[in-house]
Amino acid sequence: MKPTKRVKNPWMYLLLFCFFLVEVKLDAQTTQTIANSPNPSTADSLFKLAEKYDSVGDSKRALPLFESSLPIYQKLGKQREVGHCFNYIGANYYRQGNLSKALSYFEKGVAAYKKAGYKKGVAALLNNVGVIYYSMGNYPQAVELYKQTIFMQEKIGNKNTTATITGNIGGIYSKIKDYPNALKYFNKADALFKELNDKRGVAKILMEVGYISMEQGNFDKALKEFDESLTIAQKAKEKEVEIEVLSNLGELFYRKSDFQKALYYYNNCLKKAEEIGKLQYRSSCSIAIGNIFYQLKKYKEAVGKCSAGLTIAEKMGAISIKKDACECLYHSYKSLNNNSLALLYYEKVNAFEDSLNTKEASSRMMNMEFQKQQLVDSIAFVKKQSAAQLKHQAEIQAKEKQRNVIIASLGMVLLIAGGLWYRLNFVRKAKETLKIEKDRSDALLLNILPQEIAEELKLTGSVKAKDFGMVSILFTDFQSFTQTAQTMSPQRLVEEINVCFEAFDRISEKYQIEKIKTIGDAYMAAGGMANADENFPKNVVLAALEMQAFIAQRAIENQKAPKPHFEMRLGIHAGPIVAGVVGVKKFQYDIWGDTVNTASRMESNGSVGKVNISEAFYELIKDDPLFSFEYRGNISAKGKGEIKMYFVEKNASMQM
Repeated sequence: MKPTKRVKNPWMYLLLFCFFLVEVKLDAQTTQTIANSPNPSTADSLFKLAEKYDSVGDSKRALPLFESSLPIYQKLGKQREVGHCFNYIGANYYRQGNLSKALSYFEKGVAAYKKAGYKKGVAALLNNVGVIYYSMGNYPQAVELYKQTIFMQEKIGNKNTTATITGNIGGIYSKIKDYPNALKYFNKADALFKELNDKRGVAKILMEVGYISMEQGNFDKALKEFDESLTIAQKAKEKEVEIEVLSNLGELFYRKSDFQKALYYYNNCLKKAEEIGKLQYRSSCSIAIGNIFYQLKKYKEAVGKCSAGLTIAEKMGAISIKKDACECLYHSYKSLNNNSLALLYYEKVNAFEDSLNTKEASSRMMNMEFQKQQLVDSIAFVKKQSAAQLKHQAEIQAKEKQRNVIIASLGMVLLIAGGLWYRLNFVRKAKETLKIEKDRSDALLLNILPQEIAEELKLTGSVKAKDFGMVSILFTDFQSFTQTAQTMSPQRLVEEINVCFEAFDRISEKYQIEKIKTIGDAYMAAGGMANADENFPKNVVLAALEMQAFIAQRAIENQKAPKPHFEMRLGIHAGPIVAGVVGVKKFQYDIWGDTVNTASRMESNGSVGKVNISEAFYELIKDDPLFSFEYRGNISAKGKGEIKMYFVEKNASMQM
């Protein structure tokens, strides 16, 4: 069993500008009076009072006041102040965890600052937007915004912010284990921090570099870098950095199986985290100490520490830390022969693991930005080879022409005619061969990628990731697939799945929805991507009902044979997604986002032969007379909590 994972205290932070911060003492009645008189002093008073509440973390009072001052500033045309309001409102929604609203307000703030010509504000809010994309798992977009911010900060001359954001980019590369690029950006940030004599920044860079050394198994080098980072942090009295380094040192010695030293550093980390109220490290260090007690066979002590860590993690809502705590408690209770509690925490571990599975999709999105360049290089290499072949053919043709001239000079008219015929025939056959190969390549590419994506890839040599605001996602899965498959030969199993998926492909094409991929016995398709008209939700439902009808008819046919047959669940959800091409070899068009995960939950919580839809999708089609609905109530879905679900079918009165 491993210690709790290192709590990454990421470089990403919001550059919030707190303008006009002064002491203002207004009661609720005075605030209401000010709000009723729309003039510059009214807006300023509301804004200053909002800042006062915001500075002490009272978002409940601050947010309405910012929202009240905003329309007054807009009416007065004071764009810089409008930008300040959007900035603060977005930051409040970010702290609440409402990323979509935070993103909307930050982007509006960027527009307002641009109108005001306030470059410093534009740069700060671009960084904030980058933080949102990082939190959403859209790492390529985050990197792009960070680079824009660095460019603007360099023009402004703000080296401190430039250094921090450079460290942000290094942190993203480190997260996807691209250590050469991570070190490149960390070194740039380190040079800037040293130039600015920023001890905190220097200490954090050393810690990040030490973590990479530890991940690469170079423990001696990592220890030296951690010790140096700790010394700088202690001298500069940077307690938060000191706590991070102590946690890393604990993990280092745990990996070396030196549990006594690991315990020493984790206890120091916990003590200092308690002094400054650092909940993340109070939780993670308690769990790490619990894991060490488990390794030392002190199971009751392990239960105590991991339970304390879990309590704090539940207050924070940190899923990964809660998973680590439950895993520690599962192993500890199992060793204490308390099987009922061991089973309880084992089930919680699985639930948290399911919620964290979205990391795989995020990792693929992270890698897409970096793999794109490799794809461009690969296509460039193919073009280079093609140019070399054309040049070689031109040289051959030139030699043939020279030979024909010599033959012509000797009067061998017949041979000249034969040579010309041969050359023309060769060119004709070559063109035919090239056309056949081109058509074959185009057909193969269109079979792998949507036409729009394939054309973009051929024209530009790369594919940009694309956001879709509203897409319907359809998931199917065969119930009891493993048990049914065991009654069939491998050849028969593949044939049966192929019959079903060929039918699904035809149905998808009929209703103009995009097949995304198959995963084992699961089939995923999306509506509203290539043809985003108003009928796409309806078409997705019609396709889903037709797929279920095909499976039902296929089951009847197989039962008559008799042969094994499949039964199928099907679920649909609608919402925003990100789509793009991943990989260099055998590249694949795929989609990501929480919408995809929720659609999967609609399928897994559905019933055989039924089409299960989410409330969000129900809102899109509820007024269509073609369908009737059965409300299922709030259904508990793994990693999502309770979700309202409906069964949908064709309205009996509308069927022929």
